[in-house]
Amino acid sequence: MSGIDTVDVGVIGVGTMGINHARIYDEFNSTRLVGVADTDAARASEVADRYDTRPMSQSALVDAVDAVSVVVPTRHHARIARETIQAGVHTLVEKPFVRDPEVGRELIALADERDVVLQVGHIERFNPAVSAVMDITEEMDLVSVSANRLGPPVDRDGNDGVVMDLMIHDIDILLTLVDAAVESVSATGTDDGRYGTAQFAFENGVVGTLTASRVNQKRARTLDVAAPEQLVEVDYFDQSVRIHRQADPSYEPTNGGVTYRNERVTEHPFVDTREPLKCELEAFVTAVNNGTEPRVTPREALRAVEMAHTIRDQIGNGQL
Repeated sequence: MSGIDTVDVGVIGVGTMGINHARIYDEFNSTRLVGVADTDAARASEVADRYDTRPMSQSALVDAVDAVSVVVPTRHHARIARETIQAGVHTLVEKPFVRDPEVGRELIALADERDVVLQVGHIERFNPAVSAVMDITEEMDLVSVSANRLGPPVDRDGNDGVVMDLMIHDIDILLTLVDAAVESVSATGTDDGRYGTAQFAFENGVVGTLTASRVNQKRARTLDVAAPEQLVEVDYFDQSVRIHRQADPSYEPTNGGVTYRNERVTEHPFVDTREPLKCELEAFVTAVNNGTEPRVTPREALRAVEMAHTIRDQIGNGQL
Protein backbone atom coordinates (compact mmCIF):
# COMPACT_ATOMS: atom_id res chain seq x y z
CA MET A 1 0.00 0.00 0.00
CA SER A 2 1.53 3.25 -1.08
CA GLY A 3 1.35 6.46 0.91
CA ILE A 4 -1.19 9.21 0.21
CA ASP A 5 -0.11 12.85 0.46
CA THR A 6 -3.54 14.19 1.43
CA VAL A 7 -6.08 11.66 2.60
CA ASP A 8 -9.64 12.16 1.36
CA VAL A 9 -11.82 11.25 4.34
CA GLY A 10 -15.48 11.00 5.25
CA VAL A 11 -17.59 10.30 8.30
CA ILE A 12 -20.54 7.92 8.37
CA GLY A 13 -22.73 8.87 11.29
CA VAL A 14 -22.49 12.45 12.57
CA GLY A 15 -24.24 12.25 15.90
CA THR A 16 -22.66 13.30 19.19
CA MET A 17 -19.37 11.51 18.51
CA GLY A 18 -19.32 11.61 14.72
CA ILE A 19 -19.49 15.39 14.55
CA ASN A 20 -16.20 15.51 16.44
CA HIS A 21 -14.61 13.19 13.88
CA ALA A 22 -15.75 15.63 11.19
CA ARG A 23 -14.42 18.62 13.14
CA ILE A 24 -10.98 17.10 13.62
CA TYR A 25 -10.62 15.88 10.04
CA ASP A 26 -11.51 19.43 8.95
CA GLU A 27 -8.72 20.79 11.19
CA PHE A 28 -5.96 18.46 9.96
CA ASN A 29 -3.65 19.61 7.19
CA SER A 30 -3.16 15.99 6.15
CA THR A 31 -6.84 15.30 5.40
CA ARG A 32 -9.58 16.68 3.18
CA LEU A 33 -13.09 16.18 4.54
CA VAL A 34 -14.92 15.14 1.38
CA GLY A 35 -18.32 14.59 2.91
CA VAL A 36 -20.50 13.18 5.67
CA ALA A 37 -23.36 10.69 5.63
CA ASP A 38 -26.15 10.11 8.13
CA THR A 39 -29.59 8.53 8.09
CA ASP A 40 -30.83 11.90 9.38
CA ALA A 41 -30.52 14.01 6.23
CA ALA A 42 -31.07 17.29 8.09
CA ARG A 43 -28.33 16.43 10.54
CA ALA A 44 -25.92 15.54 7.71
CA SER A 45 -26.66 18.86 5.98
CA GLU A 46 -26.17 20.83 9.18
CA VAL A 47 -22.78 19.22 9.89
CA ALA A 48 -21.69 19.51 6.26
CA ASP A 49 -22.49 23.24 6.26
CA ARG A 50 -20.57 23.73 9.50
CA TYR A 51 -17.40 22.19 8.04
CA ASP A 52 -17.78 23.37 4.43
CA THR A 53 -18.25 19.89 2.99
CA ARG A 54 -21.08 17.90 1.40
CA PRO A 55 -23.87 15.73 2.74
CA MET A 56 -23.73 12.50 0.75
CA SER A 57 -25.34 9.11 0.62
CA GLN A 58 -23.32 6.37 2.25
CA SER A 59 -22.56 4.65 -1.06
CA ALA A 60 -21.52 7.91 -2.75
CA LEU A 61 -19.27 8.78 0.18
CA VAL A 62 -17.59 5.37 0.12
CA ASP A 63 -16.87 5.81 -3.60
CA ALA A 64 -15.32 9.26 -3.01
CA VAL A 65 -12.87 8.72 -0.12
CA ASP A 66 -9.60 7.04 0.77
CA ALA A 67 -10.56 6.56 4.41
CA VAL A 68 -13.66 6.78 6.57
CA SER A 69 -14.77 6.87 10.19
CA VAL A 70 -17.76 4.66 10.99
CA VAL A 71 -19.47 6.32 13.95
CA VAL A 72 -22.88 4.65 14.15
CA PRO A 73 -24.63 2.47 16.76
CA THR A 74 -22.84 -0.83 17.37
CA ARG A 75 -25.53 -2.92 15.70
CA HIS A 76 -24.63 -1.29 12.36
CA HIS A 77 -20.83 -1.56 12.62
CA ALA A 78 -20.43 -4.91 10.85
CA ARG A 79 -22.68 -4.11 7.88
CA ILE A 80 -21.14 -0.71 7.17
CA ALA A 81 -17.54 -1.78 7.82
CA ARG A 82 -17.98 -4.71 5.47
CA GLU A 83 -19.09 -2.31 2.72
CA THR A 84 -16.23 0.14 3.26
CA ILE A 85 -13.56 -2.56 3.49
CA GLN A 86 -14.90 -4.37 0.44
CA ALA A 87 -14.58 -1.07 -1.46
CA GLY A 88 -10.92 -0.81 -0.45
CA VAL A 89 -11.52 2.15 1.87
CA HIS A 90 -9.37 2.39 5.01
CA THR A 91 -11.74 2.19 7.94
CA LEU A 92 -11.85 3.36 11.52
CA VAL A 93 -14.74 1.73 13.40
CA GLU A 94 -15.76 3.22 16.72
CA LYS A 95 -15.67 0.91 19.70
CA PRO A 96 -16.93 -1.67 20.35
CA PHE A 97 -15.65 -3.25 17.14
CA VAL A 98 -18.61 -5.59 16.57
CA ARG A 99 -21.21 -7.44 18.58
CA ASP A 100 -20.49 -10.90 17.18
CA PRO A 101 -16.86 -12.06 17.48
CA GLU A 102 -17.24 -14.37 14.48
CA VAL A 103 -18.25 -11.41 12.31
CA GLY A 104 -15.21 -9.55 13.65
CA ARG A 105 -12.94 -12.35 12.47
CA GLU A 106 -14.54 -12.18 9.02
CA LEU A 107 -13.94 -8.43 8.82
CA ILE A 108 -10.30 -8.84 9.85
CA ALA A 109 -9.77 -11.43 7.12
CA LEU A 110 -11.46 -9.18 4.57
CA ALA A 111 -9.29 -6.20 5.57
CA ASP A 112 -6.17 -8.35 5.19
CA GLU A 113 -7.35 -9.54 1.79
CA ARG A 114 -8.14 -6.01 0.58
CA ASP A 115 -4.96 -4.49 2.10
CA VAL A 116 -7.04 -2.04 4.10
CA VAL A 117 -6.08 -0.34 7.35
CA LEU A 118 -8.71 -1.30 9.91
CA GLN A 119 -8.50 0.52 13.23
CA VAL A 120 -10.93 0.44 16.14
CA GLY A 121 -11.70 3.56 18.16
CA HIS A 122 -10.62 2.58 21.65
CA ILE A 123 -10.09 6.23 22.52
CA GLU A 124 -8.64 5.69 26.00
CA ARG A 125 -5.52 4.19 24.42
CA PHE A 126 -4.89 7.70 23.13
CA ASN A 127 -5.50 9.48 26.41
CA PRO A 128 -2.11 11.07 27.17
CA ALA A 129 -2.37 9.97 30.81
CA VAL A 130 -2.80 6.34 29.74
CA SER A 131 0.12 6.65 27.33
CA ALA A 132 2.25 7.90 30.24
CA VAL A 133 1.15 4.99 32.43
CA MET A 134 2.00 2.49 29.68
CA ASP A 135 5.56 3.82 29.75
CA ILE A 136 5.75 3.91 33.56
CA THR A 137 4.48 0.36 34.04
CA GLU A 138 6.91 -1.22 31.60
CA GLU A 139 9.41 -1.55 34.44
CA MET A 140 6.87 -2.32 37.17
CA ASP A 141 6.22 -5.74 38.68
CA LEU A 142 2.44 -5.43 38.59
CA VAL A 143 0.28 -6.81 41.37
CA SER A 144 -3.15 -5.41 40.57
CA VAL A 145 -5.05 -3.17 38.17
CA SER A 146 -8.42 -1.64 39.00
CA ALA A 147 -10.66 0.73 37.08
CA ASN A 148 -13.92 2.54 37.74
CA ARG A 149 -16.04 3.99 34.94
CA LEU A 150 -19.15 5.43 36.53
CA GLY A 151 -21.84 7.89 35.55
CA PRO A 152 -25.54 8.63 35.16
CA PRO A 153 -27.77 7.38 32.32
CA VAL A 154 -27.11 9.03 28.95
CA ASP A 155 -29.49 10.27 26.28
CA ARG A 156 -28.24 8.28 23.30
CA ASP A 157 -28.49 4.84 21.74
CA GLY A 158 -29.08 2.55 24.71
CA ASN A 159 -28.91 -0.89 23.15
CA ASP A 160 -25.47 -1.59 24.62
CA GLY A 161 -25.30 -2.42 28.31
CA VAL A 162 -22.48 -1.04 30.46
CA VAL A 163 -20.12 -3.92 29.71
CA MET A 164 -20.02 -3.21 25.98
CA ASP A 165 -20.57 0.54 26.23
CA LEU A 166 -18.31 1.46 29.17
CA MET A 167 -16.35 -1.44 30.64
CA ILE A 168 -14.94 -2.44 27.26
CA HIS A 169 -12.63 0.60 27.43
CA ASP A 170 -11.07 -0.75 30.61
CA ILE A 171 -11.06 -4.35 29.37
CA ASP A 172 -8.87 -3.15 26.50
CA ILE A 173 -6.56 -1.16 28.82
CA LEU A 174 -6.27 -4.06 31.29
CA LEU A 175 -5.42 -6.62 28.60
CA THR A 176 -2.86 -4.21 27.14
CA LEU A 177 -1.21 -3.47 30.49
CA VAL A 178 -0.92 -7.07 31.69
CA ASP A 179 1.41 -9.17 29.58
CA ALA A 180 -0.12 -12.53 30.41
CA ALA A 181 -3.06 -14.75 29.54
CA VAL A 182 -6.28 -14.51 31.52
CA GLU A 183 -6.64 -17.51 33.80
CA SER A 184 -10.17 -16.86 35.05
CA VAL A 185 -12.93 -14.24 35.08
CA SER A 186 -15.87 -13.79 37.42
CA ALA A 187 -18.50 -11.09 37.19
CA THR A 188 -21.72 -9.85 38.72
CA GLY A 189 -24.17 -7.16 37.71
CA THR A 190 -27.76 -6.00 37.53
CA ASP A 191 -30.27 -7.64 35.24
CA ASP A 192 -31.02 -4.36 33.47
CA GLY A 193 -27.43 -4.09 32.21
CA ARG A 194 -26.76 -0.77 33.95
CA TYR A 195 -24.14 -1.96 36.47
CA GLY A 196 -21.43 -4.59 36.31
CA THR A 197 -18.19 -5.54 37.99
CA ALA A 198 -15.64 -8.12 36.85
CA GLN A 199 -12.63 -9.73 38.52
CA PHE A 200 -9.73 -11.12 36.48
CA ALA A 201 -6.96 -13.50 37.47
CA PHE A 202 -3.96 -13.65 35.12
CA GLU A 203 -1.50 -16.50 34.76
CA ASN A 204 1.34 -14.31 36.04
CA GLY A 205 -0.51 -13.65 39.30
CA VAL A 206 -1.81 -10.15 38.51
CA VAL A 207 -5.42 -9.48 39.48
CA GLY A 208 -7.77 -6.99 37.86
CA THR A 209 -11.05 -5.44 38.97
CA LEU A 210 -13.25 -3.44 36.63
CA THR A 211 -16.49 -1.65 37.54
CA ALA A 212 -18.87 0.10 35.15
CA SER A 213 -22.09 1.86 36.06
CA ARG A 214 -24.89 3.92 34.55
CA VAL A 215 -26.58 4.48 37.91
CA ASN A 216 -24.07 6.80 39.59
CA GLN A 217 -24.91 10.49 39.71
CA LYS A 218 -21.24 11.38 40.15
CA ARG A 219 -19.09 10.69 37.10
CA ALA A 220 -15.73 8.97 37.59
CA ARG A 221 -13.11 7.57 35.23
CA THR A 222 -10.15 6.25 37.21
CA LEU A 223 -7.39 3.66 36.89
CA ASP A 224 -5.12 2.36 39.67
CA VAL A 225 -2.05 0.23 38.94
CA ALA A 226 -0.33 -1.28 41.96
CA ALA A 227 3.11 -2.81 42.40
CA PRO A 228 5.18 -3.52 45.53
CA GLU A 229 5.81 -0.20 47.28
CA GLN A 230 4.25 1.77 44.41
CA LEU A 231 0.80 2.87 43.28
CA VAL A 232 0.00 4.72 40.04
CA GLU A 233 -3.29 6.61 39.93
CA VAL A 234 -4.86 7.95 36.74
CA ASP A 235 -7.78 10.32 36.33
CA TYR A 236 -9.01 10.09 32.75
CA PHE A 237 -11.01 13.32 32.94
CA ASP A 238 -8.19 15.68 33.90
CA GLN A 239 -5.48 13.51 32.26
CA SER A 240 -3.46 13.40 35.47
CA VAL A 241 -1.06 10.77 36.80
CA ARG A 242 0.09 10.44 40.41
CA ILE A 243 2.74 7.99 41.57
CA HIS A 244 2.81 7.11 45.26
CA ARG A 245 6.07 5.54 46.42
CA GLN A 246 7.48 4.41 49.70
CA ALA A 247 10.69 6.30 50.37
CA ASP A 248 13.77 4.60 51.78
CA PRO A 249 13.49 4.30 55.56
CA SER A 250 15.82 6.36 57.68
CA TYR A 251 16.99 6.46 61.27
CA GLU A 252 17.46 9.84 62.92
CA PRO A 253 19.15 10.48 66.25
CA THR A 254 17.02 12.06 68.96
CA ASN A 255 17.68 12.94 72.57
CA GLY A 256 18.79 9.72 74.11
CA GLY A 257 17.82 7.45 71.19
CA VAL A 258 17.09 6.87 67.51
CA THR A 259 13.80 7.49 65.67
CA TYR A 260 12.77 5.32 62.72
CA ARG A 261 11.14 7.21 59.86
CA ASN A 262 9.28 5.61 56.98
CA GLU A 263 7.87 8.21 54.59
CA ARG A 264 5.83 8.10 51.43
CA VAL A 265 6.28 10.46 48.52
CA THR A 266 3.92 11.42 45.71
CA GLU A 267 5.18 12.29 42.24
CA HIS A 268 3.24 14.11 39.53
CA PRO A 269 4.86 13.21 36.21
CA PHE A 270 4.35 15.62 33.34
CA VAL A 271 1.56 14.65 30.95
CA ASP A 272 1.41 16.42 27.59
CA THR A 273 -2.37 16.84 27.61
CA ARG A 274 -4.10 16.66 24.24
CA GLU A 275 -7.56 15.78 22.99
CA PRO A 276 -7.59 11.95 22.86
CA LEU A 277 -9.81 11.81 19.77
CA LYS A 278 -7.41 14.06 17.90
CA CYS A 279 -4.55 11.70 18.82
CA GLU A 280 -6.63 8.71 17.71
CA LEU A 281 -7.50 10.14 14.29
CA GLU A 282 -3.94 11.37 13.80
CA ALA A 283 -2.70 7.81 14.39
CA PHE A 284 -5.27 6.46 11.93
CA VAL A 285 -4.28 8.90 9.19
CA THR A 286 -0.59 8.14 9.81
CA ALA A 287 -1.26 4.40 9.45
CA VAL A 288 -3.11 5.05 6.19
CA ASN A 289 -0.35 7.27 4.83
CA ASN A 290 2.51 4.98 5.84
CA GLY A 291 0.82 1.65 5.25
CA THR A 292 1.56 0.59 8.82
CA GLU A 293 -0.38 -1.38 11.41
CA PRO A 294 -2.80 0.81 13.37
CA ARG A 295 -2.12 1.51 17.02
CA VAL A 296 -5.30 -0.30 18.05
CA THR A 297 -5.51 -3.34 15.82
CA PRO A 298 -8.81 -5.09 15.08
CA ARG A 299 -7.42 -8.26 16.66
CA GLU A 300 -6.89 -6.40 19.94
CA ALA A 301 -10.38 -4.93 19.69
CA LEU A 302 -11.80 -8.37 18.98
CA ARG A 303 -10.05 -9.69 22.10
CA ALA A 304 -11.89 -7.04 24.13
CA VAL A 305 -15.23 -8.00 22.56
CA GLU A 306 -14.64 -11.68 23.32
CA MET A 307 -13.87 -10.83 26.94
CA ALA A 308 -17.02 -8.68 27.12
CA HIS A 309 -19.00 -11.74 26.02
CA THR A 310 -17.34 -13.82 28.74
CA ILE A 311 -18.32 -11.21 31.33
CA ARG A 312 -21.86 -11.07 29.98
CA ASP A 313 -22.12 -14.82 30.35
CA GLN A 314 -20.88 -14.56 33.93
CA ILE A 315 -23.46 -11.90 34.75
CA GLY A 316 -26.06 -14.03 33.04
CA ASN A 317 -28.49 -11.29 32.09
CA GLY A 318 -28.02 -11.29 28.31
CA GLN A 319 -27.04 -7.63 28.39
CA LEU A 320 -23.74 -6.50 26.95
